Amino acid sequence: MRVFVLSIFLISTIYAKSLFSNNEQVENSKYISALKDLVISTQKTRGLTNSYLNGNESTLLLIYANKKEMKKAIGIMESLPLASDAIVNNRATSISQSLIKLNHKALKKDANSVFEQYTELIAQTLMLAQTVSRHGSKELNPLGKEASIVMMEVILPLCEYVGQLRGMGSGIVAKGNISKSKLNKMSVILSEIESLSSKLQIDMDMILAKYKDKYDLSVSTNLVYIQQATQKYIILTKTEVFKKNISIDANDYFDEGTALISLILKVFNENNKAILEDSKGWI
Repeated sequence: MRVFVLSIFLISTIYAKSLFSNNEQVENSKYISALKDLVISTQKTRGLTNSYLNGNESTLLLIYANKKEMKKAIGIMESLPLASDAIVNNRATSISQSLIKLNHKALKKDANSVFEQYTELIAQTLMLAQTVSRHGSKELNPLGKEASIVMMEVILPLCEYVGQLRGMGSGIVAKGNISKSKLNKMSVILSEIESLSSKLQIDMDMILAKYKDKYDLSVSTNLVYIQQATQKYIILTKTEVFKKNISIDANDYFDEGTALISLILKVFNENNKAILEDSKGWI
């Protein structure tokens, strides 16, 4: 009887865990992590540069620090096997070359123009992320495919819209007033943030229901914190940035946005952790 029970346990464990490790999933995980770092450091560079060009000179050292982080992320991406994929490599190379050129001249250009140029390059990076989540996921396990899609197509776009709000808003605060066109743009961004925040909750609830054993209990708690922090930042924007006489500090507003993005990235990292754990096999 004991042998029978042990046999059943071993069989069920084998089914729960693949026989062979999925090395492709591991490498894909490393690439999307570096791609995430590139998006985040580019967003920070954009926002800090916008604040600097609008009069907040205290951001200069942080700008240079984040440019270094951009180079580091690009270097990691170029060193991984997924970089040998022709489609991925061509798009990644074009983005990295354009970012290097923009970084060299950004501080000498018009604030609005620079903001738009960084935003366009981030948009191209997010398109690359979608390519990786679809084109680079052929050999992934079911969890790897589903989680990477949420990471690339929900979490990173959500971070980007918060990054746009943070960057544009800190520039407005540094300047001291908001134009009607900027108010309209930021209102659209707020709508996108609310939509993606809700989608993140729904998509993650579905993944957690299917792969509960792959995630820590803290993920559900972090999702609640994201909802709360998102609403707090939206209210801060509407009450303190959408007015004629702005009195809040530009760095404080920027830091609030950074704190929200950090919360969102916790869920990104938990997904990546689950993907890595899921890639392990017996051999």
